[in-house]
Amino acid sequence: MSSKTLPVTILVSLLLLSTSAFAAEEVKVKITDKLAEIQVKHNGKSVTIKRNQDQTNTIDEDYALTSRVCPPFCLQPIKLLPGVETIGELEMLDFLKRKAQGDQSIVIIDSRTPDWVAKETIPSAINIPWTKLFPQSSSYEPLEVEEILTLRFGAIVVDNIWDFSNAKTLVMYCNGPWCGQSPTNIKALVNLGYPAHKIFWYRGGMQAWHAAGLTTVTP
Repeated sequence: MSSKTLPVTILVSLLLLSTSAFAAEEVKVKITDKLAEIQVKHNGKSVTIKRNQDQTNTIDEDYALTSRVCPPFCLQPIKLLPGVETIGELEMLDFLKRKAQGDQSIVIIDSRTPDWVAKETIPSAINIPWTKLFPQSSSYEPLEVEEILTLRFGAIVVDNIWDFSNAKTLVMYCNGPWCGQSPTNIKALVNLGYPAHKIFWYRGGMQAWHAAGLTTVTP
């Protein structure tokens, strides 16, 4: 190695080290001590999910209220239905990561009405409003429900009976523990025969997601 090459090599090495050190130092607010962020896709575009790095950041005003009128904004139980597993942020992130890595058996569902979703949603989620699956809703259409179950969720009809053997894993959420939109969707699906063990419920929803400072996107 020549005397002219050595300083350049050292300079490049030092530059790479300083860049790595800066990047590591830059993420002050990690998701866990070993996880700073994850990469997902939303509408075909790459999105980085991480926590807000502004340590003075506060929760969005849409989720700051503590005393919404009940009904309809009543607290939901931790265990919604037998077989349906309630999850938190880390489990939701794991589902999002698995989906981003190509697991097509997972569907992340924002159960809120479009007016809520238009403001923001969790990256890679699709919107299936509770009004589409709830029989007492004015928006309920049996043919549309059939399309959702077959085209979105992978169910099939055999001899006029729903077959959910190869149905997808559904991860559902709405606004928070005081919101009944995703619980309504879940109950409607279970009543149709959807396997409860294939449904996961992110009870904290958008409120908990915001409280953790995690990334959201507009549709």
